[in-house]
Amino acid sequence: MIKSLKSQILASIRNKRINVFLFFLLSAFVILLFTKLSKEYTNTIPFEIEKLNVPQKYVILNDSVKLNITLKTHGFNWLNYYMSKPSIKIDFSKDVYKDGKVFVYSKSKAYLKNTQFDKNVELLNLEPEKLTFRFGVNLVKKVPIVSNTDIKFSLGYDKGTKVFSEPDSVVIVGPSSLVSNFEYLDTETLVLSDVRIDIEEYIKLKLPENKSDLKFSVESVVLKAKVEKFTEGTFKIPVSLINVPKGLNVKFFPKEVTVSYYVSLSNFKGVTPNDFKVICDFKKVSENQKFLKPELVETSDLVKNTKIDQKHIEFIITK
Repeated sequence: MIKSLKSQILASIRNKRINVFLFFLLSAFVILLFTKLSKEYTNTIPFEIEKLNVPQKYVILNDSVKLNITLKTHGFNWLNYYMSKPSIKIDFSKDVYKDGKVFVYSKSKAYLKNTQFDKNVELLNLEPEKLTFRFGVNLVKKVPIVSNTDIKFSLGYDKGTKVFSEPDSVVIVGPSSLVSNFEYLDTETLVLSDVRIDIEEYIKLKLPENKSDLKFSVESVVLKAKVEKFTEGTFKIPVSLINVPKGLNVKFFPKEVTVSYYVSLSNFKGVTPNDFKVICDFKKVSENQKFLKPELVETSDLVKNTKIDQKHIEFIITK
């Protein structure tokens, strides 16, 4: 028992010594690191070019242009530069000028220092001192968006308006050889079931797999539609016989047929029998045919899924 207690005490002392040693070692490392980072260093580092406000009708062809900049600054800044990809912002609306088939950037070191670096960073040299950007002419084309949907409604419900997208079109910018192929853009398929409330869903556009040379004003849209409660309606509509040869007397039965339709409750009272017209065209009767076929040639804009319940109209020819 006494030996065990003695062993625990010795182990505790040893652990404390190790912990103290590690603490001082870590402290020395931190002090050394801060001392190093506080000093100033001079080095040259490549900066990538971030192009801003490029005119929409132009495409910059040489994206790999880099600017080698020699800087003098303390180690903390250098740590940031090495941990991330440093870049220089070039605003094509004010920092460049057009010279023939290229845009030219030739701002001074002082301009660059004052606009894009901290006051504790000294800019010593630029290489090259002038950047040129080759460009091509883009085609700008506005095309409609086609909505793709697979929507199933709850019993007694249906869309009261067509499904439409906001926005209803997209502007495509890019090389003429690519943009000219677009006549429209599809959405991904919106799949919904058991719908009974108005539709308002974000959906992505079907963009080409290789679209690095193209720019799209939007890459997703909102699909919308008003959803209403629907009911079925019916009317008895008189049948008109047309194209009967002169001198031929044709009698037919029945004289009217039932037309059924699907309509929203809000529009139910707005539909009348006068909105419908049913005809039988005698010119379409083939030899030995004993019946006429009724056709619905006029209907209301407020209804959908219209149909004539009577498929055949009997007729006889009398003198």
